[in-house]
Amino acid sequence: MKASNLLSGAAKAASYNIILQLSTRILTFILNAFILHYISRDMLGVVNVRLTLLYSTGIFISREAFNRACLSHAGKTSWTQVINLLWLTVPCAAVASTALGAIWLHLLQRPDPLIVPHYSIGVFAFAASTVIEVIAQPLWVITQAFMFVKLKVLMEGLLLIVKAALTMFLVIYKPHLGLIIFSLAQVLSMTVYVGAFYVFFIFYIQQRKDNKDFPLKTFRDFFPKFLQNQPFINRDLTSLTWSFMKQSFLKQILTEGEKYVMTIFQVLSFADQGIYDIIHNLGSLVPRFLFCPIEESSYLFFSQLLFRGKTLKQQSKESARMAATVLRILLTGVTLIGLTILVYGYSYSFLALDMYGGSMLSSSSGPVLLRWYTVYVLIIAVNGVSESFVFAVMSKKEVDRYNNMMLIFSVSFLTASWLFTHYLGSIGFILANCLNMFLRILHSARFIWKYFQDGSVQPLRALLIRPLILIGFCISFCFTCLSETLFCCDKGPVYRLVHVVIGGTCLLANLLTVIILEKDSISFIWQQYKSQTKEPESKLDEKKTR
Repeated sequence: MKASNLLSGAAKAASYNIILQLSTRILTFILNAFILHYISRDMLGVVNVRLTLLYSTGIFISREAFNRACLSHAGKTSWTQVINLLWLTVPCAAVASTALGAIWLHLLQRPDPLIVPHYSIGVFAFAASTVIEVIAQPLWVITQAFMFVKLKVLMEGLLLIVKAALTMFLVIYKPHLGLIIFSLAQVLSMTVYVGAFYVFFIFYIQQRKDNKDFPLKTFRDFFPKFLQNQPFINRDLTSLTWSFMKQSFLKQILTEGEKYVMTIFQVLSFADQGIYDIIHNLGSLVPRFLFCPIEESSYLFFSQLLFRGKTLKQQSKESARMAATVLRILLTGVTLIGLTILVYGYSYSFLALDMYGGSMLSSSSGPVLLRWYTVYVLIIAVNGVSESFVFAVMSKKEVDRYNNMMLIFSVSFLTASWLFTHYLGSIGFILANCLNMFLRILHSARFIWKYFQDGSVQPLRALLIRPLILIGFCISFCFTCLSETLFCCDKGPVYRLVHVVIGGTCLLANLLTVIILEKDSISFIWQQYKSQTKEPESKLDEKKTR
């Protein structure tokens, strides 16, 4: 596939993913605000921290490495061998969920059954949902590799809608069920998700049997099978998967580190964990609906544009130029978005929490936590894009070496989490995350600098924000801080509205400054957008000529 086509497909995937993430986070935002009035903070802490950690750990261990390895080899090896390997995620998930379920039941402190009943059922349900989900893993990888972007958005949207609808219904009409509510919603929504995936591809194959570009021709091709004169599983693919597998353990610790510290060391009560989780969800809205799709699509783009393990000189000139340009624009974009969140998040954290959860959130340490979280958002924005590129082009040996670095990052992060939390409380988790991400950025920056040192473009220079843009953000920060002092937030709705209007005016001025000074980047993005819209039109014209 040509570089321009890859970029167009990746950009399209990113745009659809952003729409999906925005929709899902809005729905989750509304759902959390709703259930806060029906369940206790202890229940919220058990579900959103303890049980969700069980599910995310099982999923991450059983599929993350397989996904990265198989997407890197998409179109470069037999699809039958890829599917054979992907079906190993099912026994992997079964083993992981069984082991984790035993730990969650017998080694970790149980919540008070009078406050949070049916804990054992919750553990069993969330562990079982990991096995159910990976049954659709071969189809998920095919969806990614062949850029069925609308399908992915539809399926994940269906999953969230079913889960949210069941949760809200049971919370209203059967609140006495406790954790059974969330257990039923988790298992049933995952079953619908997997079933919908298979139904779609069965109909797709029946309608397009003559499609030479699609690897699956019959329903039997969904499942493992032996090949003549070829091994059951590609050795290089298996080796790369194992390398990513070792890395995935460490990355999961870094991703969910604060939840592991909460769960294992019980540094916070279940009620405090519930409050922290609310702040974490609010603070991570933008990373989830914007940065994660960009990271996912950029990894897919770079992994298919560039050959893994080869230097910049060994790549084609078009691919090298495109990679440098796209990485520079991505770094510029996410840095500016993160800086915007930092500047305006500081002055509007109290107002946002007071409107969302009332005094329960705004009168506690919530505003301070959310302000510190805006710093973390800026750091994680840069880390996500930089690591996407690094993971996409690293050789197997470099991936193995990076595993050692991940071990160092993991140990330092867990140590910092425990120490910072011991002295600073919940804020310590955010500071430990900031330290961890900063160390990872330094490692990725070193790799990127060496990779592009002989090229005409050095993408890391995008991190040096133009002085006029930076000055504009500093002025906006001063104005919004003064506005919060004068007008927010105990002087009535009119004063709050004035505070919001001042922030909106400053934000508009910052956006205009960025548009004027970043014309080249915006022009490049606009060209890619036009190429997406022209593609369907060209296909339609082709049909008319026929």
